[in-house]
Amino acid sequence: MVSDELWSLIEPLLPEPGPKLVAGRPRVPDRQALCGILFVLHTGIQWEYLPQGLDFGSGMTCWRRLAAWNEAGVWEKLHLVLLRKLRSAKKLDWSRAVIDSSHVRAAPPGPKSGPSPVDRARPGSKHHVLVDGQGIPLAVSLTGGNRNDVTQLLPLLDQVPPVAGVVGRPRRRPDMLLADRGYDHDKYRRLLWKRGIRPAIAERGRPHGTGLGISRWVVERTISWLHGFRRLRIRWERRDDIHEAFLGLATCLITHRHVQRLC
Repeated sequence: MVSDELWSLIEPLLPEPGPKLVAGRPRVPDRQALCGILFVLHTGIQWEYLPQGLDFGSGMTCWRRLAAWNEAGVWEKLHLVLLRKLRSAKKLDWSRAVIDSSHVRAAPPGPKSGPSPVDRARPGSKHHVLVDGQGIPLAVSLTGGNRNDVTQLLPLLDQVPPVAGVVGRPRRRPDMLLADRGYDHDKYRRLLWKRGIRPAIAERGRPHGTGLGISRWVVERTISWLHGFRRLRIRWERRDDIHEAFLGLATCLITHRHVQRLC
């Protein structure tokens, strides 16, 4: 499940394991534990039901490894490495970026969950996604289901890492930002202009006059790719950092597919 190419990128980013304090079973290799994490991400299976015959280690071992790697920032570092590869091949489309969000139900309520306005006030969360002009994810975040989309516009832009790969300064700012009516607010249009980003945000009560319906499909496709990982369709984790770890790992896998296709 983990190709040699992908593992060669991940292995240098993993933190060194601490010393073994007591004698016991040997440590499960990181690559096998990563396979177990990917199995849970793809299938949505519960940790305790992870098949032992696949030699991935126990579900608790994989859970601990995922939490430790997320705390060490492995997925953010891997995402930056992949974006650098794309920019060095001139495959990142900075001419425009597209932002959108999607709601998921939170089975056990926890941090970064809230009463959903689209699901009869049941606990839910939102995945906020910012992509380039081709649908390559630049930044993702998790909030409660009752948070307004426009509140995450600037935080997502700030979350885009500085991407090097060509001569000159690292880039982290698109030329234009496209969004639907959920981001319609004059205050944020002014703030985007101050950052040198041209806003193309649909206005409430008016038809799309800037071709947003033609250009925004890339972010909807990326969200469908994220929800293709069954573990992300419903938030089963009470801890928000574990769900964010799955979200960051899925973002890296989608970006890696673009690297394989374009580079």
